Amino acid sequence: MKVLLQRVSAAAVSVAGRQVGAIQAGLCALVGVAEGDSGPDAEALARRAVGLRVFEDEAGRMNLSVAETGGQMLVVSQFTLIADTRKGRRPSFQAAAQPAEAAELVGTFAHAVGRLGVEVAHGSFGEHMQVDIKADGPVTIMLDSRERRDA
Repeated sequence: MKVLLQRVSAAAVSVAGRQVGAIQAGLCALVGVAEGDSGPDAEALARRAVGLRVFEDEAGRMNLSVAETGGQMLVVSQFTLIADTRKGRRPSFQAAAQPAEAAELVGTFAHAVGRLGVEVAHGSFGEHMQVDIKADGPVTIMLDSRERRDA
C-alpha cells in the first residue's frame, strides 16, 4: 500500500462537477492499494500519516503533526500509485488490488485516520475525480507499507 501525502492549505475533490469532499489546512492523502495489502498495512500507514511531523512550529521548523495542528485529511483512492513503469512506455497496473479489496482498504485507512482524531473527507472510490490541491510548501511525502516500521 502506498500513500502520497501532500501538505495543503486547502483541498477538494469533485465528481461530475459536484464537490464530494473538501478540507481546509491539512493533508491530502492519495492512497494506492496493491495485491496482498492488508488491514494492518492500512492501519500502520494511517498512524504514520497522522503522526508525521510535516507542519511548522512557532520556530518555523517542521515539528508538528496534522493531529497536533488540528488539521484535516482528504483521502482519495489512487490506484495509479501502484503503476509499474519498468518496461515500455505504458504503465502496468497488474499489481493493483481488485476494486472491492482496494475500496475496503482505502476505507480502513480513512477510518483509522478518523479514530486517531483527525477529521476526514473522502473522494468517491472508482469514480473519475477532479482533485483540487492547494499545495502548502510544497511538502510531498510517500509512505509505502512495504518499507514500514510499525508506528
